[in-house]
Amino acid sequence: MDILFVIDKVELKYFEFNDLVTNFWIIRELIYENQNLFITTTDKLGLKSGIPYAHCYRVNEKDGDIFYEKSELIKEVEEFQLVIFRPDPPVDLDYINATYILDFADKNKTLILNDTSAIRNFNEKLHAVKFLDLMPENIVTCSKRDILEFLDIHEMLVLKPLNACFGAGVMTLTKGDLNTSVIINAMTNNGQKHIMVQKYIPKAKFGDKRVLFLGDEVLDVCVQKLPSNNDFKFNEHCDENIIKAQLTENEKQKFLPVAKELNSMGLPLVGLDVIDEKIIEINVTSPCYFIKEINRCHNVQLEKSLAKFILSTVKSPCML
Repeated sequence: MDILFVIDKVELKYFEFNDLVTNFWIIRELIYENQNLFITTTDKLGLKSGIPYAHCYRVNEKDGDIFYEKSELIKEVEEFQLVIFRPDPPVDLDYINATYILDFADKNKTLILNDTSAIRNFNEKLHAVKFLDLMPENIVTCSKRDILEFLDIHEMLVLKPLNACFGAGVMTLTKGDLNTSVIINAMTNNGQKHIMVQKYIPKAKFGDKRVLFLGDEVLDVCVQKLPSNNDFKFNEHCDENIIKAQLTENEKQKFLPVAKELNSMGLPLVGLDVIDEKIIEINVTSPCYFIKEINRCHNVQLEKSLAKFILSTVKSPCML
């Protein structure tokens, strides 16, 4: 089987030996499974007479590491039985245009995970509201007045841009802060930009839990991401900031319907960010499975489960 990974541009630059990246583990495991692997980035996708194609590179494995051949190939997307779409946000116009290009691929010939139409239609911050009963109290707005009223009720808030990732631009706001107006104006671009505003959860000081989905399944293994660099949130991916966590039976039962609904939408590969059993974000673009850390903490080989699931979806696309 020929498989194409659409990865992030920065990831392409630092492709070899990057075992912090989920794609490293999945790609290597799929090569071990005798699959033919190729990589590309969103800027290397295009259309010729309505046919999507990619400038791409073949990936090989040697001594446990992966590397790509620098000779560029041009292949039609439909030459691949599977495309795994995992560029990082921001979900800007260039990102959206890449999803449009892949819309032209015949889904009967090529399976795309996660489905790019579904990614485009699901904002990781805003659409978490689909599961409102599992979230902290929140509003989505660009109105300073709305935010001030919400702040007056809850006294401490978290403000998030809608299209960034890895905590970029996320801020807290406490009632009485002398910079309140400045913070709100900066986050909303003076009332022109919608943001997610959530009630602050006090247990955030202990970090957030990454809960992982594979199709309809909620995985038992998970990690806790600790606040880093004197920040209130996780923002540095290193061993010291990622510790073993346990998924409670209550959490598993709560989040199972979420997994099933997202999978039915074409989003089988998903990671939740959870604090005190509340969903603060649903990661569908390029969710990190923290494979290196989970393998170390739980004594498993998570990449094998991921590869097995991914290959099973190609054999049984009706699963999606």
